[in-house]
Amino acid sequence: MPSLTGLPLQIIAVLAAVAAFAATMWLWPRLGGRGWRSWLGRIGAFLGTQVAVLVAMGLVANSYFGFYSTWSDLLGLDGSPGTVVDHQPGGKAVSVTGEQKMYSAQGSAQDRSGVIQKVEIHGTGTGLTGTPAYVYLPPQYFQPAYANSRFPMVLALSGYPGTPEKLISLLQYPASTLKAIEAEELPPTVLVMMRPTLVGNRDTECMDVPNGPQVETFFTEDLPKAMSASYRVDDRPESRAVIGDSTGGYCAVKFAVRKPDAYRSAISLSGYYEVHNDPTTGDLFGGSDQVKQDNDLLWRLRNHPAPPVSLLLATSRNEENYQPTQQMVAAFKAPTRVSTITLDSGGHNFHTWTREIPPALTWLGTRLAPPTPAPAAAPAVG
Repeated sequence: MPSLTGLPLQIIAVLAAVAAFAATMWLWPRLGGRGWRSWLGRIGAFLGTQVAVLVAMGLVANSYFGFYSTWSDLLGLDGSPGTVVDHQPGGKAVSVTGEQKMYSAQGSAQDRSGVIQKVEIHGTGTGLTGTPAYVYLPPQYFQPAYANSRFPMVLALSGYPGTPEKLISLLQYPASTLKAIEAEELPPTVLVMMRPTLVGNRDTECMDVPNGPQVETFFTEDLPKAMSASYRVDDRPESRAVIGDSTGGYCAVKFAVRKPDAYRSAISLSGYYEVHNDPTTGDLFGGSDQVKQDNDLLWRLRNHPAPPVSLLLATSRNEENYQPTQQMVAAFKAPTRVSTITLDSGGHNFHTWTREIPPALTWLGTRLAPPTPAPAAAPAVG
C-alpha cells in the first residue's frame, strides 16, 4: 500500500481528481436530459468530482502538516501507549522511568471525580487575560485530610489554533489526571487548561513580543501568582509543571528552559524548538536576531548554563520533530534532565497525543512535589 504521506499517492490522487473533472465535462452534455437517469448521472458526476478533489487536497495537506503519518494512524489502529526513556548528558539512554512515588488517594470526598471550573485569569503584571480557562480540582481538594494542604499545579496548553475545550473532550486531561491519581502514579494535582494565545487569534508563540503582548511573562509570572492567590496551589517551582501539544509543547519547554523558577518540569507532545515569523504570528522579534536566538531552545541548551529542570520530549519516527528531538537529547547538560517518548508511528494529531499523555503523567509523578501536608494539630492542654 502506498505511503499515506508519500509523493506517489499524492500524484495519483491529483491525477484522479483531474481525470474526474475532465470526465464530468465530457459527459455533462449527455446527461442533460430530464429523466431520472440523467439526474442521477449529473449528481454522481458532481459528487465524484468533489470527492476526488477533496481527497487530493486532504492528502497534500496531510503530507505538509503531518496529521497522519501512516494508514494505521489514520484508522486509529495504533493504540499502544508510549514508553518513557531517561537519558544521560550526551544523549545516551540509561533507563525506563523508574520507581514511582506513591500517594494515598483515600478518604471521602464531596465529589469523587473532582470539579472543572470555567474561569478568567487576569494578569496583574501584563494586563493580559486568559479566557476561557478551565481549572480541574481533584477529589482530594475537597477532602478533610487535605483541607489545609496546598496542591501542585500542572498547566496544560493546546496547540494553535486549538481550544481548551479540546483538552477536556478529545485529549481528556481531567480524566487521565484522575486516573493517574487513583493509580497513585501522580500526586493529587490542580490542572489549568488554556490555549497559548491570549490576544485574539494572533499566534504569539508564548513570547514576550518586543513592544507587544508579554505572553511568556503572563504564563510564567501572572498565572502562578493568580492561581496561588485564588486556589490552594503551592507556589514553589518544584510544585509546578507545564504540558502541551504542538505550539503548546514549544511553549512548555520554553517556559522551563528560560524561566526555571516558574516551572521545574515540562512535557512537549509533538512540539518544535524554534519559531519563525509567518502571517499568523506577525513580527515576533521586533527585527532583533538576538530575540529570535534567545527563543531557539536548541541554541539555548547548547550555549546557556543548564537550568535545573526536567524535560520530557515526545515524538514518533514519522514526525518532523524527530530529528530536532534527537538534537535536543544530544545537547543537554546536567543539571537538566531529559527523557523521551518515541512512538514507532504517529502523526500530529489527537490520537497520537492520547497515547503519550498517560505515560507522561506517570513520568511527572516522579518529578512533581506532592501536596504540602497540613500542619499537625497541637496537643490538648490539661
